[in-house]
Amino acid sequence: MDFYHTGISEDAITNAIECLKSTFLSEGKRVKEFEDRLSDTLGLCNPVAVNSGTSALHLGLALAGIGPGDEVILPPQTFIATGMAILMQGAIPVFADIQPETGNICPESIGKKITNKTRAIMPVHWGGYPCDMDAIGHLALTHKLAVVEDAAHALGATYKGQRIGSISRFTALSFQAIKHLTTGDGGAICCLYPEDAQHAKTLRWFGIDRANSIPSILGEREYDAIELGYKYHMNDLAAAVGIGNLSDFPANLARVRTIANRYRTELAGVPGLQLLESNSNRESACWLFTVLVERRVEFIEKLKSFSIPTSVVHLRIDNNSVFGGLTPNLPGMEYFNSRQVAIPLHAGLTDDDVSFVIETVKGGW
Repeated sequence: MDFYHTGISEDAITNAIECLKSTFLSEGKRVKEFEDRLSDTLGLCNPVAVNSGTSALHLGLALAGIGPGDEVILPPQTFIATGMAILMQGAIPVFADIQPETGNICPESIGKKITNKTRAIMPVHWGGYPCDMDAIGHLALTHKLAVVEDAAHALGATYKGQRIGSISRFTALSFQAIKHLTTGDGGAICCLYPEDAQHAKTLRWFGIDRANSIPSILGEREYDAIELGYKYHMNDLAAAVGIGNLSDFPANLARVRTIANRYRTELAGVPGLQLLESNSNRESACWLFTVLVERRVEFIEKLKSFSIPTSVVHLRIDNNSVFGGLTPNLPGMEYFNSRQVAIPLHAGLTDDDVSFVIETVKGGW
């Protein structure tokens, strides 16, 4: 049994072969098709495909005008890339507390962290479970702050009927190898406004507006770059894989939700184990199934003895020196960090695998 699963459809393999045979591997028509399909089939708002989820986060901050000395509020419960993207803009990561019952950033704590230097909030949908976006949006509106969602875990999730990727001005997605939808590696920045999406397309390729630059007889486009840009574009080979995998995405998402529902039903009431919140006003993308356990090391060792893998996936990132060291007085984070661990959740699990995990956990540790 594996903890992660990389799903590659037959369509993705066929598309990749066709792309390789075409010899056109850089950004082209397949990237545009992938973006259109993300919008049409998954309800994402003006997605702009890039080469990684981290690039998407950084691009979102750049598009929001975040710069040196600006403060960006984020949760410590995330991967280090979330904080690194803030540092890339010369901005200052400010860590707010999380809700121990969800692993997500706590709106009340955000409010306490806002200063006259705060310019943005970067909520992270832990494990694919949406944050309290109404409360976060209200804070952002009240204090005139940008919201750049880190939705690396949350493709397919909904909040009050709205798709994650259609709520905030900017939402960053990841198509890294072990995500529900993979392009090998890649990401997208979803933009509420078409003008932001057009700006993103310029910034992702060195600040050059490829769509409107004129090919020259000399063999290079005529352009005038007026701002700093990046080499963040997705290539056609990655897009070909993503287009192929889109056909399996709805079934894979349904499958992991079915497994998560079994876990929630059959692990409820297990002594020493606390399930995270599942509110009816939102649908999780179910990228992880995190539980809070007493005697975590014993829990991990018990499952390992039955060849069941577990992982915390990510511990709090504010203990890294690059961010200035551990943030004090975050009780929710401290509680969650000392107990959290995830059990296997992916579309490659069989019903027997799931039953085996459930019975092993119910056997105690």
